[in-house]
Amino acid sequence: MAQEKEVASGREWRITMADGSSEALAPDAGFAKIAWLALKGLIGGLVLKVWKFLKKAWDLGHNEPRKVIHCLKVGMALTVVSLFYYMRPLYEGVGGNAMWAVMTVVVVFENNVGATLCKSINRICGTFLAGFLAIGIHWIANRSGEEFEPFITGISVFLLASAATFSRFIPSVKIRFDYGIMIFILTFSLVSVSGYRVDKLMDMAGQRLTTIIIGTSLCIIITVVICPIWAGEELYMLITRNMDKLAGSLDGCVAEYFNDSGGLADSDKESDKKVLGYKCVLSSKGTEEAMANFARWEPAHGRFNFRHPWKQYLKIGASMRDCAYCIEALNGCVNSENEAPEFTKKHISNIAIKVSSDSSMVIKELAKIMKTMKKSSTIDFLVGEMNNAVLELQEDLKSLPALFIPQPLQEAECPENKSTEQDPKKAVPLMEIIPLVTLASLLIEIVSRIEGMVSAVEELAGLAEFKSVNDRKTNQNQTTNKVVPDHQGALQRV
Repeated sequence: MAQEKEVASGREWRITMADGSSEALAPDAGFAKIAWLALKGLIGGLVLKVWKFLKKAWDLGHNEPRKVIHCLKVGMALTVVSLFYYMRPLYEGVGGNAMWAVMTVVVVFENNVGATLCKSINRICGTFLAGFLAIGIHWIANRSGEEFEPFITGISVFLLASAATFSRFIPSVKIRFDYGIMIFILTFSLVSVSGYRVDKLMDMAGQRLTTIIIGTSLCIIITVVICPIWAGEELYMLITRNMDKLAGSLDGCVAEYFNDSGGLADSDKESDKKVLGYKCVLSSKGTEEAMANFARWEPAHGRFNFRHPWKQYLKIGASMRDCAYCIEALNGCVNSENEAPEFTKKHISNIAIKVSSDSSMVIKELAKIMKTMKKSSTIDFLVGEMNNAVLELQEDLKSLPALFIPQPLQEAECPENKSTEQDPKKAVPLMEIIPLVTLASLLIEIVSRIEGMVSAVEELAGLAEFKSVNDRKTNQNQTTNKVVPDHQGALQRV
């Protein structure tokens, strides 16, 4: 039973146990203390999350300083354009439409020159065309009388907005002018509706167009003059990086399959990153298309002329993805649970590694051509070496069936050997040899797709007028061997 006992500091509660002993009960913590502990834990967790966020932001800015520079440029543009609101002479010049200049900077300023130019030109053209049509239709509607004015305005908004929206579904228009069409619809609707109630429509349209020109011009000047980031250069660097990753993935996959330490000398984490580099190639299609589209809007810069063949980079990227798909299948063979016997692997390991090594050398040479923008004097020789290695691989595959005899046939021909230990080379089931043949077939297919990459890069070299490298000694050592598929799909020397 519970007993109450007076103490000097207050009351003490004790409970009597079954054996007659008593035990004091600790008083419950007060509500204020519980609330303080909860608030303390909440503040501590919030501070920890803010610290982690700031650390991630610092790491991002440290690793990619160009993003920090872009943020500073946006802040600079907004500060300058805000002067039209802060300074009375400028404000009186553009009126209350000064806010449109601020909005233009916010929506137009992008992190590269091409994207900023694309949006700026689209916004100016869309605004000018929509304003011109809206004023013309307003003039016609105003001359038609008050009864027909709302009908003419409403019908014009319906027809032009519907037609402009439909044009956004056309792929060629959507890629380059989608933003301009959206601005056209917005501006035409606003000017048409405003013109029905506003008397000074010309002044309003002129001020709005002026503020948009001011905002876009400011964005273009800042993004071109202060630490410019060119979309064309970004595309160029992306393609060259992906080529190096593709070569590393090809070498890593084949070396891992045959347990060759020479191809995987780095740590396990770095080796996995090297092998999986092809995934960057597979996921870069959208970025390549966007960068190529923005690069067309850019002026001549660096080593790139005004009419540089940016579309050809998309062809090179597509041929790289074709090769990357085969490497992905090759990586599936490496991670497959069905493994071929070791002695069959050793039969083609040397020549398979040579094929992958020669193929990766061709890819690296293509990357070198892209980086230096100079035609290679050794690419034909490297392609010939790669194709010769493929021919040797095919010859080894033809001799592969002689290494084993199917188990049922062996038992039928040599029944006295059932009780004796059999030679492992003569007892390999057919299903165990399929993974090895699949890997060899993928290597042959990769070689044919690399030749497509070579053709695309050589076409770019011709269109962009890459410089030639005169190396007589190398030219004398070049071979003209080339391997092409025949009607049955086999590779032949011509």
